[in-house]
Amino acid sequence: MTQNEKARQFSALHVKGNPLQLFNAWDAGSAKAIAAAGAPAIATSSWAVAAALGYRDGEDLPLPLALETIGRVAAAVEIPVSADFEGGYSDDDATLAENVARLLDTGIVGINFEDRIVKGSGLYSRERQAKRIAAIRKAADRRGVELFINARTDLFFEHFKDAENFVDEAVDRARAYAEAGASSVFVPGLVDDRLIERVVKGSVLPVNVMVMDGVSTPDRLAALGVARISFGNIPYVEAMGALGAAAKQVYSS
Repeated sequence: MTQNEKARQFSALHVKGNPLQLFNAWDAGSAKAIAAAGAPAIATSSWAVAAALGYRDGEDLPLPLALETIGRVAAAVEIPVSADFEGGYSDDDATLAENVARLLDTGIVGINFEDRIVKGSGLYSRERQAKRIAAIRKAADRRGVELFINARTDLFFEHFKDAENFVDEAVDRARAYAEAGASSVFVPGLVDDRLIERVVKGSVLPVNVMVMDGVSTPDRLAALGVARISFGNIPYVEAMGALGAAAKQVYSS
């Protein structure tokens, strides 16, 4: 398939009430294992990619190394690949566009892009983040790629204990991000069924939820209308846990 054929296939997997489940990868080997298990698409986890290479999450992983790793993932599988690109490694729109263009050259068809100020504190304003998303969309259009932009808002990581007070803001951000060219909205940190349903009903975009303590089962999330479920760093943590346990058996015998 061409890059755009993969992009259209990836977009079609986002169905309200029949969510795409993404068991996140961190390198070519993990991507191939997940694909062989029957995954329809691959998504990377920035946390896991960084950790596997000895870095902390938060754009500490050098951009060239991040791009090389993502490129190896995309080359290792035939199915669509979406890359967790954090904040795009820049708060300057022109540099952001250049970085995204380089990312598109790896063959990916989707991107996670967050509204957290990665090297600062808090979140970008709704208006500022919309402009950043628009810059990504323009960069993709110039490359002729039908990029699927998963617009992540960290509102519920910032306000986990009073999440209910920020549902309306999440819906407003989804609308602004959609107008800027986003394809879906990602609300990690939101775990309450009632609040997830409010976001789903209010959002003009398909809604992505992340698996974490307190989040309902995939079947329940499907019933709430979720269109995408991400496992984040869980696969990496579990894989390293299994590796450590096996090694411990060897060295404790």
